[in-house]
Amino acid sequence: MQLYTRSAGSGLPVVLLHAFPLSSAMWLAQREGLASTCRVITPDLRGFGGSQLGDDEPSIDLMADDVARVLDAEGVEAAVVGGQSMGGYVTMAMCRRHPDRLLGVVLADTKASADTPAARENRERIAREVLESGTEVLIRETLPTLVGTTTKERRAMVYGRVRELVRSAPPKAVAWAQRAMAARPDSFETLAALKVPALVVVGEEDELSPLSDAEAMAHAVPEGGLTVIEKAGHLSAVEQPEAFNAAVAAFVKTLPGGGGPPRG
Repeated sequence: MQLYTRSAGSGLPVVLLHAFPLSSAMWLAQREGLASTCRVITPDLRGFGGSQLGDDEPSIDLMADDVARVLDAEGVEAAVVGGQSMGGYVTMAMCRRHPDRLLGVVLADTKASADTPAARENRERIAREVLESGTEVLIRETLPTLVGTTTKERRAMVYGRVRELVRSAPPKAVAWAQRAMAARPDSFETLAALKVPALVVVGEEDELSPLSDAEAMAHAVPEGGLTVIEKAGHLSAVEQPEAFNAAVAAFVKTLPGGGGPPRG
């Protein structure tokens, strides 16, 4: 499986993994805003955007293996890997399966805990409905939870862009990803074993993965920091890109080869 990838900039490689049910199109402001700081690599996770879905069983681990192959294709031995929402789940699977490929980790608006039984049942319900009736259920149920109150009230263009990205999600990929996320394991032990620095980012208005989840992840990693993005919800990178980019750029500059002063 070869993922379709958009890249920009040069320097320390930073791989950003998109949220559900979007594509690497969500990272436009990051490719533009971070290109002067680092080499930004944004793949479409399998089934989304320009990437094929394939015939494999749903698996977050498989998605992480796809990302490792992106690094191979890009000629990158190790990179900062970060993800928002579902992309964060894939990032934690990278920590578990490919720790030697990591220079640092960014976990944005995501959580390390596994789904509750009720959450798994809801994912399966949505998967079935999308396959039967298309993505309207996502517009009705998922879209309103993806952005914060401020975006809904004051950023009509941003909300409209997110809506169109959700609407264009392929139903088969949506169902596959829902089932992959439902089966993911708890990742707190993985975070506790992390050997590289981690940045945890959360929108202050995120109701899907709230501040308490972000604090738990930041506390779990041996070397972790937490940034709260004001007036942003679950898609903090899309809602407040300048603040998000500033946090990531500052983090990258603390890493060896990131362009900042030496650490320690």
